[in-house]
Amino acid sequence: MEGRLIQFTIVVLFLLFAVVSSFSDHNGSLLMILPLFLSPPHSSRLSSTDYFRRRLHKSNPQSSVAEMRLFDDLLISGYYTTRVWIGTPPQEFALIVDTGSTITYVPCSTCSHCGRHQDPNFLPELSSTYHPVKCNAGCICDNKRAQCLYKRQYAEMSSSSGVLAEDIISFGNESKLSSQRAIFGCENVETGDIYSQQADGIMGLGRGDFSIVDQLVAKGVIGNSFSLCYGGMDVGGGAMVLGQFSSPSDMVFSHSDPLRSPYYNIELKEILVAGKPLPLNPVIFNGKHGTVLDSGTTYAYLPEAAFLAFKDAGTKLQIIQELHSLKQVRGPDPSYNDICFAGAGSDVLQLSKFFPAVEMVFDSAQKLTLSPENYLFRHTKVSGAYCLGIFSNGKDPTTLLGGIIVRNILVSYDREHKKIGFLKTNCSELLKGLGAPPSVSSSGQSPDSIPEKELRIGRITFDMFLNMSYADLKPRINELRELIANEFHVNNSQIHLISSNREGNGSFIRWAINPSESSEFISNATATSIVSILSEHGIQLTDNFGNYELVDYKIESLATRYDITHFCSRPSPLRGTWWQQHQSAVIVAVIIMLLLGLSACQLWLIWRNRRGILDRYKPIDTATLEPELQLQPQQPNHNSLLDVSQASLP
Repeated sequence: MEGRLIQFTIVVLFLLFAVVSSFSDHNGSLLMILPLFLSPPHSSRLSSTDYFRRRLHKSNPQSSVAEMRLFDDLLISGYYTTRVWIGTPPQEFALIVDTGSTITYVPCSTCSHCGRHQDPNFLPELSSTYHPVKCNAGCICDNKRAQCLYKRQYAEMSSSSGVLAEDIISFGNESKLSSQRAIFGCENVETGDIYSQQADGIMGLGRGDFSIVDQLVAKGVIGNSFSLCYGGMDVGGGAMVLGQFSSPSDMVFSHSDPLRSPYYNIELKEILVAGKPLPLNPVIFNGKHGTVLDSGTTYAYLPEAAFLAFKDAGTKLQIIQELHSLKQVRGPDPSYNDICFAGAGSDVLQLSKFFPAVEMVFDSAQKLTLSPENYLFRHTKVSGAYCLGIFSNGKDPTTLLGGIIVRNILVSYDREHKKIGFLKTNCSELLKGLGAPPSVSSSGQSPDSIPEKELRIGRITFDMFLNMSYADLKPRINELRELIANEFHVNNSQIHLISSNREGNGSFIRWAINPSESSEFISNATATSIVSILSEHGIQLTDNFGNYELVDYKIESLATRYDITHFCSRPSPLRGTWWQQHQSAVIVAVIIMLLLGLSACQLWLIWRNRRGILDRYKPIDTATLEPELQLQPQQPNHNSLLDVSQASLP
């Protein structure tokens, strides 16, 4: 009997725990909080091929190179970007390659004033390898002297500021350079063009301790060099190589003195237009910072006297020689006095028939020939018209050569040998098949032998408080649901209302975001985007819904439903019905009462059973009355037999 009772107790407890698990699974109560790491989508590794039209060999066999693809277009976007991945698991970002910046930074989920860029903000809380850079003597510290800060301001009056952090940075699956730990900026404030640009942030390639190049060189994983190659007019794209390779024999070089200025400079001695030198003293190209290459600048800017000489040479050429078929027209933007010519046709390859070649002569007497696409940009309003992409730098004596000058030119920044090389090539075809997202381990090792374990996201729940009365909100719940679905870029059917209640003069609502009907789980990309919007309080409600406050949100994996909880602006208030508010306590109390009751029942049955055994074996001298047996013949009767059995009991 005792064995059966124990079995019965175990069965009851199992059923109770199953019921509790069911309640927890659907209502989000009694859940263990464990960290959730979004796994990257599966990526197919491309076959290893030779990407360079001219094979570029590493000059240092002990180091690797990161071969990376460039995106966007200089004249459309104003910059070129590359893709990098930060954190574990990796979060993807489009960063402007900038030789004039000395730090790499991305907008973070803690940013109080950041624009809407093409990718979600970086979520440090989702990266298992993220570490803030603690206050030290080599940085500017916050008011609490706990963490390092950074701030960068740019010539166009934009700025970026935030905190310094360290994490795994990856350069793509096709890069021969493995993922590396590096310091970067976690943005908290953006202004100006940095705020309004589509790109996520900046990849700093300049000279400085926080430059990504300097950090990789200091680790000994790349040689002290990098290269950029911008695609041509109407093509865009291109390539970037972090690391050193043997230079092709026909690459031309100029000396670059790191002590001359903090920027990458060359020693420009002369400019020729249609083979004729401009009547200038070479010293004009050596004012202030000298002649600077800046990949983050779109056009070229010459000192005033050099610009006037270049413009005059072009004007004379138009009147006297091959420019007679062109007609000068107004520029696309009336606020600028652009120098533009129409009549050259739409074929970029034919521009050399209408516009002269321009040559830049360096200190070693080597010449770099510039095609028309290296100093012209296409008119956006007049077909077949082109404008001069070289301007006056005003009172600034610096010669600034932006990206337009080096389109379809491989530029090698050989910092080890203090020189910069130039090679005419087709930059859009220099590297091919790159851009697949990487898979990295927490240690930053190569992912080739690391098994992937995917935690599929089954549901995301979040609570919000609206200052709209519950009576006004209730008939408009479906409208609010549709609005939220649009904000998260999911189907309306994926947004599920868990509960809605009156709270003071406002309303409290709990929502769940479920997978689409065609999927069993929410994709990692969608989940990351949703969490980014939630962490930034980025849901944009229409004015008729008033203001809202995000209370908390929870990500639940499909396997366990146990995952991460974020408490946002305030503690979660009492909400829901009495049962929703006290569900956990009631279930626990019922379990305890049942356990106590079962234990008491078991003890009572054991006591009764033992008492019966003692009564059955009495002392010999005790008088016992035995019932008389009925000896008369009769048919067997189950009732009588039972009576006899009962009578035989004490």
